[in-house]
Amino acid sequence: MAKHRQGRLGEEIKKSISGFLINGAKDPALTSRIISITGVDVTKDGSYATVHVSPVCLSDEDKEEVYTEVMEGLERAKGAIRGQVSRDVAIRHTPELIFKLDTSGDYGRHIDSILEGLK
Repeated sequence: MAKHRQGRLGEEIKKSISGFLINGAKDPALTSRIISITGVDVTKDGSYATVHVSPVCLSDEDKEEVYTEVMEGLERAKGAIRGQVSRDVAIRHTPELIFKLDTSGDYGRHIDSILEGLK
């Protein structure tokens, strides 16, 4: 039963953070980029939430530089994001947010290019 609650809480946190990135972010590192929240994993006790983040890079940009810039921007805005989550999600204690880079999209594109090379 707790897993369903964790999943619902993760989805609510994801919606709240996405709304913040669209409407509330003031940091240019966050407002000038397309940032996808691919998932939120909440611990059993609800004290931590791992937010999986996937910034979108243009073809002529250095991925590592973009990833670093976005992750630093999220760390700077962590307090404001957590405040937004506490206003949007009706829970007693707002979880501590941990941002992790999700590069699974890059990995998928890499595998696709390998498969195309085999044809």
